[in-house]
Amino acid sequence: MKDQSLRKLQQEMDSLTFRNQQLAKRVELLQDELALSEARGKKNKKSAESSSQLSQEQKSVFNEDLQKKIEENERLHILFFEADEQHKRLEAELRTRLEVLETDAAQHQAVVDSLTRKYTDTIEKLQNDKAKLEIKSQTLEREAKDCRLRTEECQQQLKNLQAALGTRLEESLCIINEKVPFNDTRSNRYNALNVPIHNRRHQLKLRDLAGQALAFVQELVTALLNFHTYTEQKVQIFPIDSATDTISPLNQKFSQYLHENASYVRPLEEGMLHLFESITEDTVTVLETAVKLKVFSEHLASYLSFLRKILPYQLKSLEEECESSLCTAALRARNMELHRDMKRLTAVFEKLHTYISLLALPSIKPEGLLRTNYNLVFTNIATSLHGFHDILKDISKHYSQKATLEQDVPTATQKLITTNDCILSSVVALTNGVGKIASFFSNNLDHFTTSLSYGPKGGTEFISPLSAECMLQYKKKAVAYMKSLKKPCADSVPYEEALANRRVLLSSTESREGLAQQVQQSLEKIAKLEQEKEHWMLEAQLAKIKLEKENQKLKNSLSGHLTETIQERSVLPNVAEQKKETTEKSPREPIKSTSLIGMLTITTDNEKAPDVESREDLIKNHYMARIAELTSHLQLADSKSVHFHAECRALAKRLSLAEKSKESLTEELKLASQNISRLQDELMTTKRSYEDQLSMMSDHLCSMNETLTKQREEIDTLKMTSKGNSKKNKNR
Repeated sequence: MKDQSLRKLQQEMDSLTFRNQQLAKRVELLQDELALSEARGKKNKKSAESSSQLSQEQKSVFNEDLQKKIEENERLHILFFEADEQHKRLEAELRTRLEVLETDAAQHQAVVDSLTRKYTDTIEKLQNDKAKLEIKSQTLEREAKDCRLRTEECQQQLKNLQAALGTRLEESLCIINEKVPFNDTRSNRYNALNVPIHNRRHQLKLRDLAGQALAFVQELVTALLNFHTYTEQKVQIFPIDSATDTISPLNQKFSQYLHENASYVRPLEEGMLHLFESITEDTVTVLETAVKLKVFSEHLASYLSFLRKILPYQLKSLEEECESSLCTAALRARNMELHRDMKRLTAVFEKLHTYISLLALPSIKPEGLLRTNYNLVFTNIATSLHGFHDILKDISKHYSQKATLEQDVPTATQKLITTNDCILSSVVALTNGVGKIASFFSNNLDHFTTSLSYGPKGGTEFISPLSAECMLQYKKKAVAYMKSLKKPCADSVPYEEALANRRVLLSSTESREGLAQQVQQSLEKIAKLEQEKEHWMLEAQLAKIKLEKENQKLKNSLSGHLTETIQERSVLPNVAEQKKETTEKSPREPIKSTSLIGMLTITTDNEKAPDVESREDLIKNHYMARIAELTSHLQLADSKSVHFHAECRALAKRLSLAEKSKESLTEELKLASQNISRLQDELMTTKRSYEDQLSMMSDHLCSMNETLTKQREEIDTLKMTSKGNSKKNKNR
């Protein structure tokens, strides 16, 4: 459009210039004619006078025509000037636009170049991928052909197997019909009487699920305790603080009931703990045998009665708070929403108690709940838990709004704000805990429903408590039998050694009679040796007696000899000296007797030498004493060896027991380390949560301090303005 307007303006300019040129030429011609006419007028004035009238008329016509042309020329000049200005403006705009378009074109060209490079790279990659995919498709086609061939072979084998199995089935059915008089597996009624197989994996899975449920219930109990406790603190603070004024009797009764919450909430955790402890590897857990579920249902019923008891007081307390002068319209609306939420919360607990009491019926009254309704009860529990989670979300949202509104109340204290934050954190923890329980129950709903089909193999009936008891008895017997099989065998001769001994026995030339003769000879030798032993014992006693007599004789002779020497010394000292020299010159000569048993040394006196008989008795006595000593040493060594053998066996047993205890202690250490790590993780999470709460409280305190400072500044400014206004009024 702009190009067309530009072209039109150029055409108009060209036409105007052309017409201006024509008019300029016409004006020149007219001026030339006027000059010629003036020259002619001088020559022929006469003729001019005659034609003066005509020339005046022509002049007037020419003047009018000239005036029109001048006006038209002026108008055309104005149009030309305006068109020229417009053309210049349009040209400047177009130049600026052209520059912008050139920069855009350069940018677009750069983008196009980058995109072309990118797309060329991608095209090359895609081409490479295409080539690879073609190669892969070819290999897949070959594999598909091989698979087709294999499937054909497998189909052929399947047909053959089906035919073979069909013939075997017919044969087995014929054998069963002929040989089996009664088949109890065909009837569910009779099959229910069979003892089922103990499913250890099912029990371990149920124990794991019960442990997870116990952890979730513990979190729920903690959150409920915090919620009721902080609600009790809130009732004593708002709308009337019990520290400054007396609260209403309704709130007093309400806080009194809330103070008793632990006696109703704690049993929930205990009941779940008893249920978890009842599910072990050596039990059968179905609804008919889960007796501890009734205890948990009773604890839940007591907590439900507690909720029903405090519900009217809670609703009246909210209504009383709405009637307070501090309650605004928005706060009143939030209180009414909480009024409705508390009713819904109690109704949800009633639903849960109803369904859990229904699940506890089969353990005490099997006909109280049909087995076909088990699945429906579990699904209703799951939906109730999700509804419980939604209600707690609404309570959390409404209570957070209520807490923000109560902060704006003029009489709001720091204690009220802190209590509201604690209640809000407990409601959030309660919401998270119920959400975990709802998701856990929904995720494991299939396992809960399928685990109810625990019964005899091939039957559709459920297991009964009697069959469960029989199953556990048979399981204990099987475990005892397996333990007896695992006992170590007694020590025996190795097989290779026994074979070698057998070859020796077979190759020996001794017969049974020869061995009997050898035994008889050895017995005779033993009898002779015993007789010799008795003989030598008697001889030893006789030698002992003779030794005592000889010792007595030696003592007497020595004492007489000493008395004689004393007398001789007193009378003849010189003679004594001479005898002393002679005795020193002729000392006693020792006699040595050596043997394998020992060595005997006897000192003889020249004056009195013992006879041969006394010498033999002494040697015999020495040998018998040596034999007795060696036998005592041998008996002592035998007793020590027996004692050491017994001690070694006891130490080996203690070593085995110590190794077993070491293994058990290592397992306990692993469990303790796992518990320590889990507790450390819990401690870290609680520490982080407390730190987050403290940071939130500190931020809240800072914001409150800032608001207080702002309010004080505003109050000071208002006081100053009021003082100034009062001074002005006084001056007036």
